[in-house]
Amino acid sequence: MSVIAGPCNNFKDYIAFIEGRHTHMKLLEVNWKQRGFQSLPEPSPTGAVIRKLYMTLVSLLLFLTLTKAFPVTCLVDDWFVHKANFLTRLCYLYIVMQASKPKYYFAWTLADAVNNAAGFGFSGVDKNGNFCWDLLSNLNIWKIETATSFKMYLENWNIQTATWLKRVCYERVPWYPTVLTFVLSALWHGVYPGYYFTFLTGTLVTVAARTMRNNYRHYFLSSKALKVAYDVVTWAVTQLAVSYTVAPFVMLAVEPTISLYKTFEWCGGMCRMCQRPCSLGCWVFASLAPFPATGAHTSAPEGRRWLLTELIFQNIPRYGCSLGSPRPFDHSDDTQKTTEEKEPAQKNQEDLP
Repeated sequence: MSVIAGPCNNFKDYIAFIEGRHTHMKLLEVNWKQRGFQSLPEPSPTGAVIRKLYMTLVSLLLFLTLTKAFPVTCLVDDWFVHKANFLTRLCYLYIVMQASKPKYYFAWTLADAVNNAAGFGFSGVDKNGNFCWDLLSNLNIWKIETATSFKMYLENWNIQTATWLKRVCYERVPWYPTVLTFVLSALWHGVYPGYYFTFLTGTLVTVAARTMRNNYRHYFLSSKALKVAYDVVTWAVTQLAVSYTVAPFVMLAVEPTISLYKTFEWCGGMCRMCQRPCSLGCWVFASLAPFPATGAHTSAPEGRRWLLTELIFQNIPRYGCSLGSPRPFDHSDDTQKTTEEKEPAQKNQEDLP
């Protein structure tokens, strides 16, 4: 039943299953009489197992088909590295990472289905009175593919491991919970260098995404049209950011990872700057600029790097948005404490890997 390999589950639930009181224990947590039952029902996992087995078949077919058409090795091909433009590389990276996902969908859904078939995984009754068999579910594919924030993506990917990391690390460490949780996650996965590239990059992306969301989301809630536009843009940004972040996880080795980072001109290293709105705008403009910035004989990548350096380290400080400022246009004296200094930062559950 994949007890050793996963998915991760609580020992309490496992013992209850072994002793034959798993489903009854979950049913006792709800008032089943109000839902039309005069006695404890006997939920059947058949429907859930069939549905999950169907999903594993679809995932397997997609993986076998897409990985042949879009192998991860193409991210280090000469065409991708030297000939494709920035936007083409970005879109191709997204497609390649999408082609890599079905193998995780297949493995986790199959493990979930096997446990359900044995009677393990019942989680209770939903608001519509339907029996739920998602106690051991490790992912929610629909929410992953439609995620409009890094938080939403992480909440629905490798759910059981994220819950474990939250309990053993995030809620216990007194400082830097986000960073230390990502580091522990990298150590838990193994020793391949790609894991550490992914989780260190994930730390920067998490902080940047949270800051941008907190600073700008409220501006787009005044009308339905603005909210839809915001959701579309944040969906695209989230999916591309995740693709960039997890690419080293798939490639594993150092050389292809460094090659990929060079191809994208180390964009991930600029994520921390997204906490400053001016810096974000400069990064986007410099990254997408299709023309040389320093002269007729300068290549586009060199021009963008020059433009990025010029904008960030020379022009930004003139407008009150230096990298050391607490926030844009904040020139208060040292005696005025920022919000972060006045009260300790509350631990946020947005950033579990």
